[in-house]
Order: sequence, then C-alpha cells, then structure tokens
Amino acid sequence: MTKAVISGTGLYTPPATIENEELVQAFNAYVDNHNRQYADEIASGARDALQPSAPEFIEKASGIKRRHVIDREGILDPERLCPIIPDRPNDEPSVQCDMSVAAAREALDQAGKSAADVDAVIVACSNMQRPYPAISVEVQAALGIDGFAYDVNVACSSATFGLQAAVNAVEQGSANAVLVISPEICSGHLNFRDRDSHFIFGDACTAILVEREDRVAPGKGYDVLGTRLKTQFSNNIRNNFGFLNRGDDAGVGAPDKLFVQQGRKVFKEVSPMVAETIQSHLASVDLAPSDLKRMWLHQANLNMNQLIARRVLGRDATIEEAPVILDEYANTSSAGSIIAFHLHNSDLSTGDLGVICSFGAGYSIGCVIIRKR
Repeated sequence: MTKAVISGTGLYTPPATIENEELVQAFNAYVDNHNRQYADEIASGARDALQPSAPEFIEKASGIKRRHVIDREGILDPERLCPIIPDRPNDEPSVQCDMSVAAAREALDQAGKSAADVDAVIVACSNMQRPYPAISVEVQAALGIDGFAYDVNVACSSATFGLQAAVNAVEQGSANAVLVISPEICSGHLNFRDRDSHFIFGDACTAILVEREDRVAPGKGYDVLGTRLKTQFSNNIRNNFGFLNRGDDAGVGAPDKLFVQQGRKVFKEVSPMVAETIQSHLASVDLAPSDLKRMWLHQANLNMNQLIARRVLGRDATIEEAPVILDEYANTSSAGSIIAFHLHNSDLSTGDLGVICSFGAGYSIGCVIIRKR
C-alpha cells in the first residue's frame, strides 16, 4: 500500500505582537472604567466589581508571555478590546487566504515542490471567515492548484483531523499530494473583557504538505506510521457565534458568543484522555512511550502539557522532549502543535519517532505518529 510522508511545513506569523504587560494595562483600564461606571450598583451589591489582571497571573496560569496578532491597536484600546479586521471586497483575497498562501508557499519550498505538484487543499481551523465559498477553494485558486479543496472545523484539533484526512487521501489514491493549512485568527473570537481568558489566544497560520512516499526523496521528511482521532461531547469549551445568531438583537456581544470555557474542568477531564489516547495509539503500532524522541503537543496551557507528557512518559519530560512555543505564540488553536513541530524537528535523526497531538473543544483529540526518514 502507498504510504504517506510529511515532506514540508510552513508558518505564517503576523508581525504585530502584544506583551503580557501591554495586554494587562489595556484590560485593567477597562476594569477601572467599568467599576467607576457602575460604582453605585457595585456598592449596593447589585453588581460584582471586575477584578484586574496581572502579568504574573497570566504566566503562572498559562506559561504565555506574548502573542502575535493580526491587529494590536483594537485589542489594546480599553474602549474596544477587540481586533480591527476590516471586511474586504469580494474580489480581494480574504485575510485567511493571504495567511494560508504565505504558509503554504513555505511548506512547498521546504519540500522542493510547486503548486503544480499538489492535488488537494484542506483548510482546517477553529473559525472560518465565512461559511462559503470555502476558504480552501479560495486558497486553491490563489495558489493555482488543479484539484479539489474543502474546509474542516474540529476546533483546536482541526489540523490533526485534517492531517488524517490528507494521509487517507494519499494512501487511498485520491491525491498524490495534499496541503493541510490552518489559518487561525483566534483573536477574533476571544473575549478580551474576561479576566480568566483574555490572555489565551494568538494568531498564526501553519501548512503541512503530505505526499506519496515515492514522490519524496529518500531521507527527506517524516513517514506517517499511524493516525488516531477521538471525540467526546462537552460544553466546557464553547463558542456560540454563528450565522443563525448574528446581529445585536441576537446578543452577539454576549460572552457566550465568544470563546468561553470552564478551564478547571477541561484540565481535569481532557488531560487523562489525551495521555491515554497517545499511549493506546502507540501500543496499537507496537511502540512504547519510551520509544518517543519528541512530543509536539497542542499549545493550550503549559501546566496541561507538562501533566500530559508526565502521564505518557511516567516522568517529567525535558523541554527537548516536549517543546513549548506558548511563551511566544500563546494558544493558536489547531496551529499550535504544528508550530511546535515546524520549529522543533530539525535536530532529529533518521529513525527518531515522535507524535503530533492536538486536543480541544468537542472534546476532540487528534494523534499522529511519525518517524524521521
């Protein structure tokens, strides 16, 4: 049977950044304005006062120090606390298309391929700019790819779910090469007025090229040894915004129309599920956790990643074994594990084994075992 190989990866990083201190300054100005505006209601007990944030709180809770964003001015405006991303005319490329093309071109360059070598595009991310036409078809056209394309949304696991779809397409013969692209504009659905989550997300886009092994030069890329997906419904991470509840009358400004989570429940429930999924997936291909050289985990929370790695390995993982990009990028949803892979794989040797694993709302878990060729 034809086997699939990851032959290239790409990363688009927005140039604008926001440090924790800047974000906290804007959030606390909003808190001060809110508490002054509702001082009488707060004094009477009719309304709770908002609590300020702090850089130390953010880093301890998440491991995040800064984030890259599409727009920083709107986010850092205490009167707005929301990115300014203007609509574009229909005859101009969408923001997600521009991000995708940049990341895809790097992946193609790394693989030594061109758009003419690609048969399919899967755009897999948490939130699409529009329902249709599919962002993936727009990206396909922008790159000049002759084939097919479709969008995938499984929240923070979108990239690994898309990766499995690409592997299946290659191994079953419906495509010779597939681009999986994750243009995550997470700042657009983050509630920057919520102290418990205002710091979580950043923006980025990743791309992965998956090809037939006979099209990849010997010793180049990573063999895909197996993929595994798991879902289990939960309301503990949720975003209710959609075309059926658009407009002010539908309460678009309400907190549950943006990202909302019950963080402690997510930590407690998802961590063991992820560790068990990785362990059982390894066992299914006759591998043990001790065989792993590296784990590229979803970059949601430093404490969560450390716990998952400890459960998988039976000990604390070194920073080399479970690299972290949270401090620089924050949570970039499905792009996070792919950013970690893109930035931290060049030191591996032939035969080294690793696992790309993402997890998030759904609950959803995607696990991909790979081996350096």
